Amino acid sequence: MELIREPLHIDFVVDSRPLTKQEEQAFSNFIRADKEKRKMQKLKKKTTTNVKKKQPI
Repeated sequence: MELIREPLHIDFVVDSRPLTKQEEQAFSNFIRADKEKRKMQKLKKKTTTNVKKKQPI
């Protein structure tokens, strides 16, 4: 990961307000769905790599 430097003559202002309950719930749901998606992708890769090829006799 690379450090991003702030450009000259530009100031970034961050509004650090706490999340609302609705925003927290939406964020949690997103993370949960993303974890499930990654888990399913890993399972698909494992099942496709474990398929044995029949060798001609």
